[in-house]
Amino acid sequence: MYQRILVPVDGSATSALGLKEACQLARLTHASLRLIHVIDELSFAMALQPGGHDAGPLLDMLRQNGTEILQTALATAREQEIKADSVLYESLDKTVAQRVLAEAEEWKADLIVIGTHGRRGVRRLMLGSSAEEVLRSAAIPVLLVHGPQGAP
Repeated sequence: MYQRILVPVDGSATSALGLKEACQLARLTHASLRLIHVIDELSFAMALQPGGHDAGPLLDMLRQNGTEILQTALATAREQEIKADSVLYESLDKTVAQRVLAEAEEWKADLIVIGTHGRRGVRRLMLGSSAEEVLRSAAIPVLLVHGPQGAP
C-alpha cells in the first residue's frame, strides 16, 4: 500500500485539508510524508510590486513564508505521530506541478495528495493549472482534495 506520500502545501485551507487526508492515510498505512512547498515563478512575480523594487527582499520574504508553512505542516503531522520531513524549493525554472512531479519521482513517492486549488486565485485556477497538471502527468496515484465550501 502507500508508504511514501508526497504532500504539496501552500498554507491555504485546501492545502490543510489535503494534509489532513494525507495524515489519515499515513496513520492507516504506517506511511511517511514528505511535505513540499514550492516558490515558483508565479509566486515570485505576484510578490513583485511595480516601481522596480529589489527582488532580494521579496525572495527572502517568500522563503520565510514557505519555511513557516512547512513548519506548521510538520507540526500537524508530528502531533499525530506521523513520520514526516519537508523540503522548500525555489523553482523559478519549473512550474509547481513540474517540481511536484520531479519530487515524486526522485523521492519514489507512492501517492501524491494535493488540494484542488490553492491560495493563488479563483476555484478553477488551481485545478486548471497545478493540480490538474499533476493529475494528468503523474506516474503514480493522485488524491485530489476539494477545498472547504465557500473558499475562494
